[in-house]
Amino acid sequence: MQAPNCLILMSDEHQARAMGCAGHPLVRTPHLDALAARGTRFADAYTPSSICVPARASFATGRYVHQTRMWDNATPYDGSIPGWGHALQDKGVPVESIGKLHYRSQEDPAGFDVEHIPMMVAGGVGMVWASIRKEDERISASGRMLGDYIGPGDSKYTDYDAAVTRRTVEWLEDRAEAADRHPWCLYVGLVAPHFPLVVPQAFYDLYPLDRLPDAKLHPRDGHPRHPWVEKQNGLNDSEAKFEDEEERLRAIAAYYGLCTWLDHNVGEILGALDATGQAENTVVVYTSDHGDNVGARGLWGKSNLYLESVAVPMIMAGPGVPAGICRTPVSLVDLSATIPALFGAEIDGAGGIRPLDAIARERDDPERIVFSEYHAAGAVSGAFMLKKGRWKYHYYVGFSPELFDLETDPEETRDLAADPAFRDIVAMMDAELRRICDPEATDARAFADQAALIERMGGREAALGLGAPGATPPPETTP
Repeated sequence: MQAPNCLILMSDEHQARAMGCAGHPLVRTPHLDALAARGTRFADAYTPSSICVPARASFATGRYVHQTRMWDNATPYDGSIPGWGHALQDKGVPVESIGKLHYRSQEDPAGFDVEHIPMMVAGGVGMVWASIRKEDERISASGRMLGDYIGPGDSKYTDYDAAVTRRTVEWLEDRAEAADRHPWCLYVGLVAPHFPLVVPQAFYDLYPLDRLPDAKLHPRDGHPRHPWVEKQNGLNDSEAKFEDEEERLRAIAAYYGLCTWLDHNVGEILGALDATGQAENTVVVYTSDHGDNVGARGLWGKSNLYLESVAVPMIMAGPGVPAGICRTPVSLVDLSATIPALFGAEIDGAGGIRPLDAIARERDDPERIVFSEYHAAGAVSGAFMLKKGRWKYHYYVGFSPELFDLETDPEETRDLAADPAFRDIVAMMDAELRRICDPEATDARAFADQAALIERMGGREAALGLGAPGATPPPETTP
C-alpha cells in the first residue's frame, strides 16, 4: 500500500487542557474537537522540555535535551543531529515546512526541502542573556514578558499566523494540482496561543471577564510556591507586573481567545485539505511544543514541571488511526518516531520512543514512563520530571523534590515527597529517573556548555545584550 501523506500542525504554548475535547469548561476549539472525534486524542502527552527551543530540537531529533545538549533558547537546532526530516529526505519523500520552527538559520540543513516564511531564533543566536542562570550572575528580565498591552486587537504574531495559514492553504491547493502524486509531508508551525496576549476582538469577546475561573493555588491565597519555582519565576514575575486585577483577567481571556484563534486557523487548513481531496489519504497530527501556566500558582508562561506547563495536546487522525482516547503516556519524542515510520523510515532517537499510531492501537499502558527536563531561562539548577502510572516526580538539583499522586490529586495540590508514608515511592521514582540520566552530572554539563557559550559571545556583559528580550520577532510576510 502507498504511504499516506502527513500533515503536522504544531502550535506554541497551548495548555493541554485548553480544548473542548479535553473537557475545558470554557475554551472553544470546535475544529480540534472534530479532529479528535475522528482520530485518537492522547490524553496524557508531554513535552521533553517546557520551553520552545529545546523542545523543538528534541522533536526534530527524537532525543532528550541532555542528549542533544541544546539546553535553552540560545542553543537552537541546526541540523547537525539527523532527525525525522532527514530520514524522509533519505527516502525521497517531499518534506517542507511553513511557519515557526525556532531553529538556528534557514541556511542550515534541518531536514526540509523548502522552509516557507520560517520563524527562527533572533539573530541566529536566540536568548543568549537567559543562558546566564547562576543566581548571583543573572539579571531580572526587563520589560513585561506578556506584552506591553493585553487584550483585544492584532499583533505581529496574529498577523504571522494568518500569513502561515494562507500559505498553507495555497500549498495544499498547489499540491493537489501538481502532477507529482508521491506521498508528502508538511510541517506547519503556528504561534498562538503564545504571548503577547493580544487576540482579534471577535475571539476575545468569547470569554467575558465575569465568567473566568478563579486563580488556582495563588500565593496570595496562602499557597507557597516550591523554592526552585520561586527562584525561577523571579527572573520575570509576570503576575507582579499587572496593572490591576482586571488586566490579569484580560490576560486569561486573551489566552483563551488565542486558543480559539489557533483553532480557527487549524479549521482553515483542514478545510483546505478536505476541499482539495487530500483528507482521506493524509494523517494529521496536532500538538504543541509545551503548555502555559495561565496564572496557576501565580505563574505565567511555561518553564516549570507542573501539568499546565509540561503537558501538551496530542491528536492524531487519518488512515489506520483508531478513533478514541488513548491514556498511555506519550511524548513529543514519540511523535518524532511516528513521522518517519509512516513512510517506512526510522530515526536514531532516545531509547523507548515509539510511533503514536502503534501505541494507539494497543491496550492502554498507564505505567509507561515519560520524562522531561528544564535547564533554561530562570532555572538556578536543572529540573527533571518523571511520570509513571499515578505518580509524578519532580527532581530539582540542590532542592527538595516533589511527588504528586495524579489519581487522587490531578491538580497537583499536595506534595507527598516529604511524607514518610511515600518514602518508597520517592525512592522508586528517583531510581527510574537515574536510569534515564544522572541529574547532577547533567546539570553540571548544562552549566558548563552555557558558560562556554557565554565566553564565545564575548563574556557576560556582551551576552546580556544578545537575542530577543522575550517573544521572538516573526519574519516579514506579505498580506
